[in-house]
Amino acid sequence: MGGFFGITSKENCISDVFFGTDYHSHLGTHRAGMAAYDDEIGLQREIHNIENSQFKTKFERITEKMTGRAAMGCISDGNPQPLLIRSKLGTYAICVIGIINNAKDIIENFLSNSCDHFDAMTGGRINDTELVAALINQKPTFEEGIAFAQDIIEGTASILILKDGGNFIAARDKMGRLPILIGKNENSMCVTFESFAYEKLGYEAEAELGPGEILEVSPDGIKQLKAPGKEMRICSFLWTYYGYPTSTYEGVNVEVMRYKNGAIMAENDKALGKDKNIEFVCGVPDSGTPHAIGYSNRSHIPFARPYIKYTPTWSRSFMPINQGDRNKIARMKQIPVYDLIKDKNLLFVDDSIVRGTQLRETVEFLYASGAKSVHMRSACPPIMYGCKYLNFSRATSDMELIARRVVDELEGAEGFNHLEEYSDANTQRGKKLRQVICDKFNFDSLEFQSLEGLIESIGIEPCKLCTYCWNGKE
Repeated sequence: MGGFFGITSKENCISDVFFGTDYHSHLGTHRAGMAAYDDEIGLQREIHNIENSQFKTKFERITEKMTGRAAMGCISDGNPQPLLIRSKLGTYAICVIGIINNAKDIIENFLSNSCDHFDAMTGGRINDTELVAALINQKPTFEEGIAFAQDIIEGTASILILKDGGNFIAARDKMGRLPILIGKNENSMCVTFESFAYEKLGYEAEAELGPGEILEVSPDGIKQLKAPGKEMRICSFLWTYYGYPTSTYEGVNVEVMRYKNGAIMAENDKALGKDKNIEFVCGVPDSGTPHAIGYSNRSHIPFARPYIKYTPTWSRSFMPINQGDRNKIARMKQIPVYDLIKDKNLLFVDDSIVRGTQLRETVEFLYASGAKSVHMRSACPPIMYGCKYLNFSRATSDMELIARRVVDELEGAEGFNHLEEYSDANTQRGKKLRQVICDKFNFDSLEFQSLEGLIESIGIEPCKLCTYCWNGKE
């Protein structure tokens, strides 16, 4: 995934952009960069690898290296960015978040119909951000070029451009799968993925871009270059998992949604008598915790934290590239509170169950620490399809998903014709899926939030939500 943050101002804004970008660190762990515009120096750029060191460590001296009254920062799980581009549209900095599924075809078509070239990375790969810039540069204006690029791209592309001169061009992806918000204060305007980033820096909400909308942002205000489209498919996982708890998207706060989601699961369990003998409701840290609080509040079963994550040195278990190292770090981070585990019947709520690798080890750890029983609840339905619109926690194959693997074990290819039944806890196939996963992970019981319950907890019209990973509907 990734996120960006930018400010255009009447005064030096490098420090605020540093802090605003740092507030997006939960969205990526591979690369980070900043670009700035100064009236005397022009455009500047700096990029660092953040796989083994956080953004704030790599950029803590940026105010000594960079100056400007306009700047932007980007956290990325993909290619190095922002890039500095010189073209017929002028010199500009650009960053892109999303995924381009048809990059190979676009590159081949571009090269065969022009005398241009790309700067190749290791293995001949092309930086997706450079590819987007090449598409934009084929048209006479930024707004035409961005619309052209977004029409060609299969996937998602939200774009932020810092022009030579200090203004931004901000473009939300065509279907609005990701958010872009605008904040305002007396001397500046900012563009951000996360709403709380500008709130903490003293900005007030000014606008939220609609699907495919393009704005030019200057210190004095905003100018619409392209009106928003009528259709939206914002990613539901923003609220369930990777959105930060203090953020608000389309008027819905992440933390509040998670409380509602947990409460709906508690109501369902109570109606079916599945909450008997549970002594503590617990969240799988960190994103499962608010869902568990909502469950606890509604069920009146006490909330507890039977184990705590040790995060001062390894704040995110997915930082190392090697899966074995990631699993080991996940184990090392789990510090038990034995008094809350030994001889206790525990119900855990996790944000989702994707592959299940670390979850199995967590359950083994709980039993080794003396748990009497471990019940599991997933705050979203069984994930049946790898996301093809974003590159956050993407499965390279649907068969990496635990739900898909179980369906394959039970029925082979025929089972893929009945995925809707397997998702439904009330069908025989649905009950079998849950029992097999219970057996694999040694859960005493397992249930998933229904798609209807998830949509209810978000509170946005279903037609405006992307639920592809659960039901395969585009």
